[in-house]
Amino acid sequence: MATKLTQSNGAGWAFALPGFGLMVVFIILPFFFAFALSFTNQRLISPNPTAYVGAANYRQLLGVGTITLDPLRDDAGAVQRAADGSPAYPRLREFTRANPDYPQLDGMREWFSFGRGESRTFVLARDVVFMKAIVNTVIFVLVVAPLQGALALGLALLINQRLRGINLFRAIYFMPVVVSIVVVSLLWRFIYSADGGLLNNMLTGLSFGLFTPVDWLGTPSTALGSIIAMSIWQAVGFHMVIWLSGLQTISPTLYEAASIEGATKWQTFRYVTWPGLRNTAVLVLIVITMQAFALFAQIDVMTKGGPLDSTQTIVFQAVDRGYGKQDISGGSAISVILFCIVLTISLIQRYLTRERT
Repeated sequence: MATKLTQSNGAGWAFALPGFGLMVVFIILPFFFAFALSFTNQRLISPNPTAYVGAANYRQLLGVGTITLDPLRDDAGAVQRAADGSPAYPRLREFTRANPDYPQLDGMREWFSFGRGESRTFVLARDVVFMKAIVNTVIFVLVVAPLQGALALGLALLINQRLRGINLFRAIYFMPVVVSIVVVSLLWRFIYSADGGLLNNMLTGLSFGLFTPVDWLGTPSTALGSIIAMSIWQAVGFHMVIWLSGLQTISPTLYEAASIEGATKWQTFRYVTWPGLRNTAVLVLIVITMQAFALFAQIDVMTKGGPLDSTQTIVFQAVDRGYGKQDISGGSAISVILFCIVLTISLIQRYLTRERT
């Protein structure tokens, strides 16, 4: 039975149906399949039948524990020390095997540790690599979201002017967006190369030979930062266009009134431009966050998750588990975990940026 909604919007529903159908087939249904498979032991290729394993995949991925150990002491009660002078502690695996009071730590490996006085607390994880992937992804989001958004806003303010040749600058800033991310990643891999890379050559020339070349993608302390810098540069033009569209919706009469009142540029931005960009800012923040959590192509092309798992990300882990290791159930569980993380952050962002009456 036709309703007033369907009668008055028949053409709209007809145009929306193909797109909605594609979303159902390629997004909604696969998610429910992934959710179901995450509770099984499904492999990509396996002669064994699929079996229900409950939350075993989630326990394997998210299982963490802590244990606090006192330093080893000699017969006289003095603390034993390592070669560097730091206190020596029992080997974790030997300690847990010799003490059956810690069955929950069986199969866990050390993730990181911190000291409190002479004792030291070890944080263990069943899947240390996945935990590193979560931390790396969160770091990527926390750095990229504000920097990319702020830089894109600055570029939008610069090109939102009626000047000769301004369209050329708009095209230049937007150009990296239309180039394939795989091509961009390959180019930046050459730029970061330790052997004759453009960045090392430029820094060496500017320092008159005093700079020591760095293997930017081969050093754990610089690999993730290098990918962050490249990612900000590659996508800043896209968000610049969104900011620019928001700037052009602000009425020129507001700027004329601010000028008549003698407002400075900062006051004009604070009381006219920024309030007018509120909805645009919410959109940019959400889009950048979603794109940052989906970090994969740069990692796959430039580092493969290395060195020493310093550039592992959640999406890379999902693909590597599902197809590289043929563990479809593990990859599905990672996808569901990522969905929950992104949904939670989106709801928090929406709550913090809501209209306040």
